[in-house]
Amino acid sequence: MSTILDSDIKFLPGVGPKRAELLSRELNIKCFRDMLYFFPFRYIDRTKIYSISEVESSMSFIQLRGKITRINIVGDKGPARRLVATLSDSTGVIDLIFFKGIKWIKDKIKVNHEYIVFGKPSIFNQTLNIVHPEIDPATEENPLYGGNMIGVYASTEGLKNSGIGNKQFAKFQAALLKLSIDSITETLPDFLVKEKKLLPLRDSMQNIHFPINLKVLALAQMRLKFEELFFLQLSLLKQKSLRERNTEGFLMPRVGNYFNTCFNKIPFELTGAQKRVVKEIRADFVKGRQMNRLLQGDVGSGKTMVALLCALIAADNGYQSCIMAPTEVLANQHFNGVFKIIEGSGIKVALLTGNTKAKERRAILEDLINGNIHILFGTHALIEDRVQFANLGFAVIDEQHRFGVEQRARLWSKSEELPHVLVMTATPIPRTLAMTLYGDLDVSVIDELPPGRKSIQTIHATEAQRSRIYSFVKEQIKAGRQIFMVYPLIKESEKMDYRNLQEGYESIVQEFKQPEYITAVVHGQQKNEDKAHDMNLFVTGKANILVSTSVIEVGVDVPNASVMIIESAERFGLSQLHQLRGRVGRGSESSYCILMTGYKLTKDSRKRVDLLCSTQDGFELAEADLRMRGPGDMEGTQQSGLAVELHIANLARDSQILEDARQYAQKVLEDDPLIEGEKNRLLREGLNALKKEVKDYSQIS
Repeated sequence: MSTILDSDIKFLPGVGPKRAELLSRELNIKCFRDMLYFFPFRYIDRTKIYSISEVESSMSFIQLRGKITRINIVGDKGPARRLVATLSDSTGVIDLIFFKGIKWIKDKIKVNHEYIVFGKPSIFNQTLNIVHPEIDPATEENPLYGGNMIGVYASTEGLKNSGIGNKQFAKFQAALLKLSIDSITETLPDFLVKEKKLLPLRDSMQNIHFPINLKVLALAQMRLKFEELFFLQLSLLKQKSLRERNTEGFLMPRVGNYFNTCFNKIPFELTGAQKRVVKEIRADFVKGRQMNRLLQGDVGSGKTMVALLCALIAADNGYQSCIMAPTEVLANQHFNGVFKIIEGSGIKVALLTGNTKAKERRAILEDLINGNIHILFGTHALIEDRVQFANLGFAVIDEQHRFGVEQRARLWSKSEELPHVLVMTATPIPRTLAMTLYGDLDVSVIDELPPGRKSIQTIHATEAQRSRIYSFVKEQIKAGRQIFMVYPLIKESEKMDYRNLQEGYESIVQEFKQPEYITAVVHGQQKNEDKAHDMNLFVTGKANILVSTSVIEVGVDVPNASVMIIESAERFGLSQLHQLRGRVGRGSESSYCILMTGYKLTKDSRKRVDLLCSTQDGFELAEADLRMRGPGDMEGTQQSGLAVELHIANLARDSQILEDARQYAQKVLEDDPLIEGEKNRLLREGLNALKKEVKDYSQIS
């Protein structure tokens, strides 16, 4: 049923067709409801009105109320020309100075009229004044009248250049609330509002835009954040519940010879975390329901070994497995890493990539459809139509965020019934983000590194230390170690970055001359065979140094590499720096990560560098990254943001509300799994509305 809130935004007083087009393009505000849910991101306390005698130049923004007693235009044409308006109250006078928009200001303000003035006091010619203050009539129609907490709305250059600033948004919201307040109906059932002691929706909307005071503002924010996160969690948990009830899965109860023979050949003790995750997956294999599990674990934590052991359980039960990686380097690495363990067990493995020769490909495809291959490793080549399994029972995707939903779905279609699915990521995802991106999945975490892995010493350096660093690199090479040198590659400045890499490569070749030193180079503009050749030089130990872009972030395992130098480290995000750092420290030798930056760093860049130098805990860094960058920018998660746009909740700050909302959603579903009951009618309507805007990122099979 349509309401006034569904009206086109052009019909809101003060908007009109031109502004409507701009609001739609810049902020995706198309109707009254969109505007209502466009919330301030912070507030300025304008509840206090100072007397002019209290004003000092050291104060930050202040609010005054008084009459304009005089207006003068001072100075000749040019920068010195200014409008000076004198404001007075019962305690004194102060000058308001305008250098821009003089004609517009002169027409706007009138002598002997009362105004509310807001700005920062300063000293000019030994006299107190306020330069370019906000100035509004002190009338009851003005939303600023009487002094309020004033919301600050996000804006864009396009909007500001068209005269739509914060003050205009306040006017839009005031007009909208006046028109629509009676049309704002409750979206949560009475029992939930009472039980959670939430402010009614109508009061929340009024006070989120024009709060009476700080206490009521906090209640309005709490109500709206809880509702937003509650509906999201209710949707995700309902999907999970339906899938668990309706999707049958292959039964794999047997742990037999394949598993036991290979397990006994592993040359190291599994960590407690690895054993725990294998048990969690084994438990899923015997439930009779299809598994959908996300496995998080830092670089080098042993996720691939867990995947291999579970593939061996599948083989013991007569099922095939596939392990799909995003790059050929990583697929090769996974494939080559299993031979010592499977030798003599009877397990047959194969590798399928874009570079697999036609004759070999034909043989693999034939063996696969005949059931002669137990585990197939590969890249995107696995999803080609020609690739058909006899009985695919377990599918693993490494670095799952690098594959699209459609690509993954094509892999599942190779089995008559949906296989058990394990997606893995080496990018630690903060718990709050995992609960929102992957809230309908089961999540396992490998939170400890294998024994014997040495910690990586992380050092921050600038150009002044370069000669000392090169001397250190030469010492490391002399001791038989290898070196990574990484350059940024950001799409917006790809040509410039490529030039920087080329110049860097040339200067390194000059510093580390042949034949004493061999330098390989890898980047996205090389032909595949050239890239593979240089990468192979480094992996086999024939090259001492690998100069590359962040292409090596995923998948290069060179235990002999002990030093990682990251050029222009300030241009990388925290998670990406941590991923890159994880390429060293994979052997038994002491390892080093050197962050090269410019001398001048922004506050955020300095914070990122300091954090990386202080901890190696990927989850701690991911939490910090979430706080600093926001969920939409989290590297390694969903680059385009969350499954649904959050209007007010913040995953970094509102983790407690998220936990509470999830628990309450679980409680509702326990009582009414399909949300069919009459008392949950509003929840059913809310979920239907949410479905229109949810992007299905978490559905993995």
